[in-house]
Amino acid sequence: MSRFLRLGVNIDHVATVRNARGGAHPDPVRAALLAIQAGADGITAHLREDRRHIVDRDIERLMADIDRPLNFEMAATDEMLAIALRHKPHAACLVPEKRTEVTTEGGLNAVGAFDSLTRPIGALNDAGIRVSLFIDPEPTQLDAAKALGAPVVELHTGAYCDAEDPTERARELSRIVRAAAHAEDIGLECHAGHGLTYDTVGPVAAIGTIVELNIGHFLVGEAIFGGLADAIRRMRAAMDAARP
Repeated sequence: MSRFLRLGVNIDHVATVRNARGGAHPDPVRAALLAIQAGADGITAHLREDRRHIVDRDIERLMADIDRPLNFEMAATDEMLAIALRHKPHAACLVPEKRTEVTTEGGLNAVGAFDSLTRPIGALNDAGIRVSLFIDPEPTQLDAAKALGAPVVELHTGAYCDAEDPTERARELSRIVRAAAHAEDIGLECHAGHGLTYDTVGPVAAIGTIVELNIGHFLVGEAIFGGLADAIRRMRAAMDAARP
């Protein structure tokens, strides 16, 4: 079944540029407002434990200033749970986090971390915050997400985007297709993201059971050359072309 495909714009790396100088420019909240004007259906921001890009004040301002859903990416820690429960964003996406990684290297192991995820997912659900789990496109991980009570999964598309060999890329895309179908079969809303570009977004956008893509680093990079609004509009057009 084909549904409207939402675009969530991740503004983390606007904050990365800001933090390189330690000042206030460029402002990630301004970027979020511009992204919404350009067609973003929601804003994603990852408050990492080391505050390497988004900081606490950014979350406060996003909650106050934007009129689209905020998807709060977070590690499943007591600190982040307390912040999410204080602000009550539209959604909280639980992601794996290592202080030594440059970016998220893979999906959350919902099978292996099942017991430790039960409490934060329950608390977020009870607070009316829509929980998603950022996982690899594997049926066992989706089954664990369902058992944990998470209504949404976001499929990690990094392996697909990073594959340079066409056969390997096709294999990774097949994993995503099968996982998205399985998500629908077991009653989970399916999102996807990580590493998507103009060249790789089409085949993922064409998967009718995926209802949201979250894209950030590529759009911020393209903004250097042609502006953020233009980059978002071009991505939106590529998504729409792939899904009539």
